[in-house]
Amino acid sequence: MTVAIPPNVSLQAEVVTRPRAVDRLVVGQATTDGDGVKLTRVLTQDLQQRLDPFLMLDAFGSDDAQDYIGGFPDHPHRGFETVTYMVAGRMRHRDSAGNEGLLQNGGVQWMTAGRGLIHSELPEQEEGLMEGFQLWLNLPADRKLCEPWYRDIQSSELPEFTTPDGVKVRVIAGLSHGVPGAEQRERTEPLYLDVHLPPGASLAQAIPAGHNAFVYVYRGEVTVAGEANAADATAVPRGHMGVLENSASADGVIVHSAAGAQLLLIAGRPLREPIVQYGPFVMNRKEEIIQAVDDYRAGRLA
Repeated sequence: MTVAIPPNVSLQAEVVTRPRAVDRLVVGQATTDGDGVKLTRVLTQDLQQRLDPFLMLDAFGSDDAQDYIGGFPDHPHRGFETVTYMVAGRMRHRDSAGNEGLLQNGGVQWMTAGRGLIHSELPEQEEGLMEGFQLWLNLPADRKLCEPWYRDIQSSELPEFTTPDGVKVRVIAGLSHGVPGAEQRERTEPLYLDVHLPPGASLAQAIPAGHNAFVYVYRGEVTVAGEANAADATAVPRGHMGVLENSASADGVIVHSAAGAQLLLIAGRPLREPIVQYGPFVMNRKEEIIQAVDDYRAGRLA
């Protein structure tokens, strides 16, 4: 069961008159992480500046337990936030700040690593489908060493609405059609939507012109029409990310699916700060990365 539109919130149509086109299509890279978990890395390091403030997007999905059973044993993070959205399955989170929670079907785990912590994410199932996504959201320079923070958002707490055309939208972060998401961030202003399009349906979503944005299709196929010519709409197939162009005149995006589709629509305000990453640490300068490694080795993230 999911949260309906709150009584004090009315559904509002999004008006998009100058939609963004697809700038490029990206195919995710198959890889493993943790203790041999098979996943697809969709947003890779070479796209971090282009899709600032987002650092990484991993997609995972398998009904073969050998692909996920090892999970993600203890590992450190510093300097960013992780947003894990579980479509199906059960994963237990524990961290060195004393937080513990169960991420399960339709739920979200939002963790601010800040100055650093060590955590684990381990499956609580030995069979069946495990499917979901992990998004890394950067922190501004003056927040990279903030106190760690953690929130479990159960499926029943996640705002959801359905448009008159039958499009179901789950609002993880930001604002869509007048419905505020489960989380908000002032500096990066992330928009994170899980969109379910029935056959023949479209969704218009306003996005500020200065924000970077992309769609990732995980069921079916969508088309994205730009401002110039709707007939030149770009098809974004399953397993592909469509990076949306940055046009000063654009006011949003319109996605359509002839046969039905499910996708993530993600956008955010860029920080325009240096990005220096070394594995699980993301800072602004090399010296800060060296300090992060030293702190981890000395046990100062525990």
